[in-house]
Amino acid sequence: MAALELYTTRARVWIPDVEEVWKSAELIKDYKNEDTSLQLTLEDGTNIEHKLDPKKKNLPYLRNPDILVGENDLTALSYLHEPAVLHNLKVRFIDSKLIYTYCGIVLVAINPYEPLPIYGTDIINAYSGQNMGDMDPHIFAVAEEAYKQMARDERNQSIIVSGESGAGKTVSAKYAMRYFATVSGSASEANVEDKVLASNPIMEAIGNAKTTRNDNSSRFGKYIEIGFDTRYRIIGANMRTYLLEKSRVVFQADEERNYHIFYQLCASSHLPEFKILKLSSANDFLYTRQGRSPVIEGVDDTKELSTTRNAFTLLGINESYQMGLFQVLAAILHLGNVEIKDRDSDSSLIPPNNPHLMAFCQLVGVAYPDMSQWLCHRKLKTATETYVKPLPRLQATNARDALSKHIYAKLFNWIVEHVNKALITNVKQHSFIGVLDIYGFETFEINSFEQFCINYANEKLQQQFNMHVFKLEQEEYMKEEIPWTLIDFYDNQPCINLIEAKMGVLDLLDEECKMPRGSDDSWAQKLYNTHLKTCSLFQKPRMSNRAFIIQHFADKVEYQCEGFLEKNKDTVNEEQINVLKASKFDLLVELFQDEEKATSPTGQVPGTGGRTRLSIKPDKGRDKSSKEHKKTVGCQFRNSLQMLMETLNATTPHYVRCIKPNDFKLAFSFDPKRAVQQLRACGVLETIRISAAGFPSRWTYQEFFSRYRVLMKQKDVLADKKLTCKNVLEKLVQDQDKYQFGKTKIFFRAGQVAYLEKLRADKLRAACIRIQKTIRCWLARKKYLRKRSAAITIQRFTRGYQARCLAKFLRRTQAATTIQKYQRMCVERKRYRQKQAAALAMQTILRAYMARQKYQALLREHKAVIIQKHVRGWLARCWYKRCLYSIVYLQCCIRRMKARRELKKLKIEARSVEHFKKLNKGMENKIMQLQRKIDEQNKDSRSLNEKLVSLENSYSTESEKMRGELGRLRGAEEDAKNKTNQVSSLLEELEKLKKELRVTQQEKKTIEDWAQTYRDEMETLVSELKDQNGSLKKEKDDLNRMIQEQSQQMTEKMVRSIAEETQQLETDLNEERSRYQNLLSEHLRLEEKYDDLKEALSSNVTKPGHRRTDSTHSSNESEYTYNSEYAELEDGSRAAEDVTRGIDTSLTLKLQKRLTELEQEKQSLRNELENKEEQFQRARARDDVEFKKARGAELEYESLKRQELESENKKLKHNLAEMRQSLLGNAAANSGAPGSPAYKVLLDQLNTSCEELDVRKEEVLILRSQLVSQKEAMHHKDEKGTMTEPSVFVDDVSKLKDSDEIKQAYIGLKDTNRSAAPEFHQLNEDGELWLVNQGLKETIRLLEHQLQTQRRTHDNEVETLRGELQSVKEENSRQQQLLAQNLQLPPEARIEASLQHEITRLTNENLDLMEQLEKQDRTIRKLKKQLKVYSKRIGEMGAGQTEGQTSPGQMVEEPIHPVNIPRREKDFQGMLEYKREDELKLVKNLILELKPRGVAVNLIPGLPAYILFMCLRHADYLNDDQKVRTLLTSTINSIKKILKKRGDDFETVSFWLSNTCRFLHCLKQYSGDEAFMKHNSSRQNEHCLSNFDLAEYRQVISDLAIQIYQQLIKCMENILQPMIVSGMLEHETIQGVSGVKPTGLRKRTSSIADEGTYTLDSILRQLNAFHSTMCQHGTDPELIKQVVKQQFYIIGAVTLNNLLLRKDMCSWSKGMQIRYNVSQLEEWLRDKGLMTCGAKETLEPLIQAAQLLQVKKKTDEDAEAICSMCQALTTAQIVKVLNLYTPVNEFEERVSVAFIRTIQTRLRDRCESPQLLMDTKMIYPVTFPFNPSSLALETIQIPGSLNLGFLTRV
Repeated sequence: MAALELYTTRARVWIPDVEEVWKSAELIKDYKNEDTSLQLTLEDGTNIEHKLDPKKKNLPYLRNPDILVGENDLTALSYLHEPAVLHNLKVRFIDSKLIYTYCGIVLVAINPYEPLPIYGTDIINAYSGQNMGDMDPHIFAVAEEAYKQMARDERNQSIIVSGESGAGKTVSAKYAMRYFATVSGSASEANVEDKVLASNPIMEAIGNAKTTRNDNSSRFGKYIEIGFDTRYRIIGANMRTYLLEKSRVVFQADEERNYHIFYQLCASSHLPEFKILKLSSANDFLYTRQGRSPVIEGVDDTKELSTTRNAFTLLGINESYQMGLFQVLAAILHLGNVEIKDRDSDSSLIPPNNPHLMAFCQLVGVAYPDMSQWLCHRKLKTATETYVKPLPRLQATNARDALSKHIYAKLFNWIVEHVNKALITNVKQHSFIGVLDIYGFETFEINSFEQFCINYANEKLQQQFNMHVFKLEQEEYMKEEIPWTLIDFYDNQPCINLIEAKMGVLDLLDEECKMPRGSDDSWAQKLYNTHLKTCSLFQKPRMSNRAFIIQHFADKVEYQCEGFLEKNKDTVNEEQINVLKASKFDLLVELFQDEEKATSPTGQVPGTGGRTRLSIKPDKGRDKSSKEHKKTVGCQFRNSLQMLMETLNATTPHYVRCIKPNDFKLAFSFDPKRAVQQLRACGVLETIRISAAGFPSRWTYQEFFSRYRVLMKQKDVLADKKLTCKNVLEKLVQDQDKYQFGKTKIFFRAGQVAYLEKLRADKLRAACIRIQKTIRCWLARKKYLRKRSAAITIQRFTRGYQARCLAKFLRRTQAATTIQKYQRMCVERKRYRQKQAAALAMQTILRAYMARQKYQALLREHKAVIIQKHVRGWLARCWYKRCLYSIVYLQCCIRRMKARRELKKLKIEARSVEHFKKLNKGMENKIMQLQRKIDEQNKDSRSLNEKLVSLENSYSTESEKMRGELGRLRGAEEDAKNKTNQVSSLLEELEKLKKELRVTQQEKKTIEDWAQTYRDEMETLVSELKDQNGSLKKEKDDLNRMIQEQSQQMTEKMVRSIAEETQQLETDLNEERSRYQNLLSEHLRLEEKYDDLKEALSSNVTKPGHRRTDSTHSSNESEYTYNSEYAELEDGSRAAEDVTRGIDTSLTLKLQKRLTELEQEKQSLRNELENKEEQFQRARARDDVEFKKARGAELEYESLKRQELESENKKLKHNLAEMRQSLLGNAAANSGAPGSPAYKVLLDQLNTSCEELDVRKEEVLILRSQLVSQKEAMHHKDEKGTMTEPSVFVDDVSKLKDSDEIKQAYIGLKDTNRSAAPEFHQLNEDGELWLVNQGLKETIRLLEHQLQTQRRTHDNEVETLRGELQSVKEENSRQQQLLAQNLQLPPEARIEASLQHEITRLTNENLDLMEQLEKQDRTIRKLKKQLKVYSKRIGEMGAGQTEGQTSPGQMVEEPIHPVNIPRREKDFQGMLEYKREDELKLVKNLILELKPRGVAVNLIPGLPAYILFMCLRHADYLNDDQKVRTLLTSTINSIKKILKKRGDDFETVSFWLSNTCRFLHCLKQYSGDEAFMKHNSSRQNEHCLSNFDLAEYRQVISDLAIQIYQQLIKCMENILQPMIVSGMLEHETIQGVSGVKPTGLRKRTSSIADEGTYTLDSILRQLNAFHSTMCQHGTDPELIKQVVKQQFYIIGAVTLNNLLLRKDMCSWSKGMQIRYNVSQLEEWLRDKGLMTCGAKETLEPLIQAAQLLQVKKKTDEDAEAICSMCQALTTAQIVKVLNLYTPVNEFEERVSVAFIRTIQTRLRDRCESPQLLMDTKMIYPVTFPFNPSSLALETIQIPGSLNLGFLTRV
């Protein structure tokens, strides 16, 4: 692939930059071979011209595609070079806040300079067991890889952590050790992992200091070997140290500090135990004030010292040793303050009584004169003599500092040695993981001996690193069978030879140190002479003769020769050492007791100073060890480094390179210059160069096919993916050297993936353009159609508007025209009428004239006409007569002529026969017609005769009537004559009545006057009463409204408080249940650990004997299985202690104590829970009883009060009736017409008013009496001794025993009230309205209660009557049917049917009687149980304290009179009998050796539980408490044993969970308690336990069921765990949606296990298997729902946790995959009918995370939508997903940093846990709802396959 194909327009490149190191640019013109420059555009839009070297023409580096930016592994980049690495790290660090990145086998860690929540236990658990490339880069991933390879390959591991000071090496190493301590645990309870972690604060205190680059910089290197046993649990550790910076003890640069421990002691000098140290502020001592920065911001040195002391204590260094260490450290500070003065130019002295020297001598226990002498003198030895030489002040000061450094180094080594002793155990080490925390490559302006040693060590480590990388590359190529070509990489062996080979830098330095007059200058000349011309890596500075330059692998470093010899010699005045050895201080003597021996392999680098000289000639008296002591520092360091390299070469290394992003310790600030320097120095770029030299990009065939399928044609796709990839690559890439085909992968050269990505992007871009073109066309057409439709609509509305306007105009025009028409018509009509009137007048005159003229003419004409008429008439008649005569004559002539002709014809015809026949025929017809006419006339005659007869009859009748009427009229005439005689008498009577009428009218007038007066008075009275009544009504309405409001408020408040209390109680109950179940799980874990320890003890120790336990020991408590085990634990511990001393007895005691505490806590929690429930029930019952009693008393009192009011009401009515009668009497006396209408109206009004007044008075009386009593009852406590007002207290009334006492109290109240009768018209006085209010409340409450009671009673009665009516109807219909059937039968069958009917009726009655008898039997059994309990208590009280305890169901024998109880004969009672010696066989065959698969498939579910319960029933039937106890104990222990043995088998655990729950349900169902017997049949009720109450055993079995449930969940989790990530995240359920990105080396061969790939179908199949297994075992449906809910929680939590820790999974397409997978899980729930079990809700966080990956993430509206959508996700999770969101294709966009900040701002107010990951170990609290069985025990058959033939059915 030529450069012309890549360096085209819009190609992006990297160009060098002074500030940013590398800057991105884009080509604006294609590159051609003859071009000498490139035309570029920077990101800010600036156009530049980049010149090319005319000789080399090195083109700038190409930039990777955007989809590769931010990758987890740098080797996944297509272009591997320095700018790509730098940019990728910057994007991850700044934009995504990710500090870890892989670079092949190296983990690059960038110090964020702020704490991050990514090191918690949840993160450790998430990385535990995962492959290194499966999760995002992390220090835990490296630690897990090392731990996994140690266990898998049986090879020791090493983690090499390197970097600059302040890069985070110490923290990384600390987290790695924390991971091992958390994941592996320890092999014993000695807390070895805690001790390993506790060594960190100690080593930080004595080996770390503040520098300008780091506040907690490690000033030494350390290699910690963490040992593991055969089970890979931590058993101990060992620490080796390197390169302690001793010069820091005596000198610190500006803004730096000495070691932390000195400042911690100075800050704690005020403590009483530190008074003897004579310390003060750090500014008072020379060794702690030189850096002028004694305080670190945010660090409390006093608190840190407390942490250090606690760590010392944990590691076994007691208080006395600690105080000794602190004395030595304080002595070093005092020694630094010893002032040495000049005596002369060649000697010096210390002033006498120097306080600091005295304090030093006192603290270390040496003589003041000796130390003062040898601080200023030295002893010189020659061959013949020894003499003392004084030292100048400068040399004496250096000697003092050298002594301080030497003491500190000894102290440091002593602490390291004792830390190692504390971390070493007596258990054999199987393997180890080493953690190396050492300096990185260093280069400063002035580099001395320390930097030389550090860079020498880094050269060795880099060589080892290069060889390891080269070896891995070679192994990968060989595994894939790729042709191996030698990769040219930088080999730093020449540089190492320059330093350590013969005649190398170190060898010449040691040789110069042996010379008598050796100096730094002479050593420099030797270096120049030896290496300047022979080695290209060695150079001499131009301007200096006391320095040299070495070309290291990272950079050139110039070293200053000054001080090399002194630092290499590391000499100390031996006389000073001898003085210290003679100290009285034991610890100091212990520090120097090995002075004559060879020093430890840990070499220390001295600081400047210490110019004392040792004799060059060897002392003859010295032995070999003295010679060993004279080893130089360089030699010691080379030897220790060689040992380290041997250790590392024997292990599998893992590399962590720590990068310091900036020099100012700013959080998430990235300085490219500093980062590039460190990347070059730590070997990351070298790794990139080695990878780029070969085939850095590697794809599996499936990944390549999935990614670049778009570049293939349909005909290119073959069944063989490997062959398909080969064919496609040959077409796409012509150069065969650019790729190689391996066995499972395709290897690409650098840049080839970018080229393929470019082709893919071009293809997708073309496809996108076509899609966009089509879509835009469709959108444009749709837009056009929308616009056209809109235009048509607008036109339609516009035209409609215009038409309406036109119509309106036309209407207005028409209206105007009409108005005009009518107006004009009016005008014209008026004018017309005027004209018409004038014309009419004229016409009248004219017409009159004309009429007269016409009349005259007409008259004349008329007369003329008459004349003419008569004349013309005569003329016409004459003419007519003439014509008529002529015509008649003419007719006669013609007729005569025709008649003659006719006659002639007739004569001729008459002569013929035919004519005669015709004539004859016509006659016959006429005769027949005449005959018919005669008949008709006869009929008419007969009808007329009949009519005539009827008329005659009617006439006779009418004649009779007329005669009668005539007689009546004659009588009436006689009566009229009589009446006429009476008229006179009637007239007289009329006159008399008229007189009486006039008298009556006068009386009426008088009565009306009186009635009017009375009416006025009554109206006045009625109006007053109405006003009073209206006021009372108003007051009553106000009071009713107030009462209703208050009662409503009280009701709402009560309901709200009850709801809150209920919710709180439910919450507390759930918390208690969860806590209790957690304690059970903890108890089970301790029990298992106890069993393991017991087995270990039994395997190591042979017990002398067996201690027998009491067989009568009660096992009814929940701890029944543990008390004896405690005793066995104690016995075993004692025996083990007597036989061997290798076992830690404190461990057993600690376990025993912990177990006892847990049992006590569990029992206390259970008791507390029961007490709470009992108190709640008792309080509720007590409130109900008190309320009923109070209400009963109130009702009794109210009934008495109502009786009195009714009697008074009757009296008032009687008085009213009397007044009414008197009124009637008066009216009758005054008038003779009492029933007049006016009088009646008046009386009606009066009656109505009186009745209304009576009602109001009655209400007031009742209310007043009630309120007075309530008021007195409220003030009862204040006025208890006196009773000034007549009242009855409700509380006192409630205490009265019977109704007689209540009546007597009421009579007393009545007598008291009679003295002062209430005045009802003064109702508003003395605060009685308040009383009315309270009374109305009470009345309403009472009426509501009565109404509810009556309603309930009525409803019950109605239901009863309905039931009876229905039963009667059914019986009636049945009887009718039977009667109808019987009537149809013959007599014999009829008798038989009646007998059968009678038998059926008697059977039903018998069954009813049997039910009543069973109820009585249950009552008798309950009473017997109570009697037994009471008898037992009486016996215990009489017999005193007894040692043995009886079981809860044990009976106390007492004389019982024999009673003859008839026993019904039954075939089988649902019990199984077994012998006591067969109990072990029963448990063995039924529990221990039972195969769940056969029982579940072939037999009924829960069969073992039924069998065990039937055996238990028989033991209960025999009243054998020992048998009951042993059977239950054996059952529970056996179930625990089989679960411990086969606890990993889901089928076994599910089987015994189902059977345990069924056994628990059986104990409840047949316990005899009414609550559990509701669903039992009569036969099942007969099978209830009769002698023992096993309620406490039910609790024990419930605890066992909880333990089995938790074991089931763990087993299920272990099965599902490997499937979840692969099936839910990695597998492409929807093929082709997820694009595969380049992966680089993130999935290394050593990390990928050979296992099948799980899919979503695998998870669904496994869920189906779980569900079907539980259903086959007969597990309760509610329990299955709880298991499924827990399953879905685990799936959701694990999936979400992995999503949050995997950057490659956070993409849009992966969100679609997750949502589809979740929908499949929901579909599975629907198929199983489990949508209501709460499982779907557990997936809500995962669903919201998937939605978050798919929604838009740009604008503020999107941020608001995300905040409202993601309610189940925490803020940390939302931000983490947004940070990890990675585009898979070029067309996706990254989430901007500003958008993430917006999300954080909006979610700032959320109150939630800062935890990032979900707790996958959380288990919901389980409940076991009661589920009775309908299976009859007597029908159960025991199959022979169970081998239970020794059981006998009873």
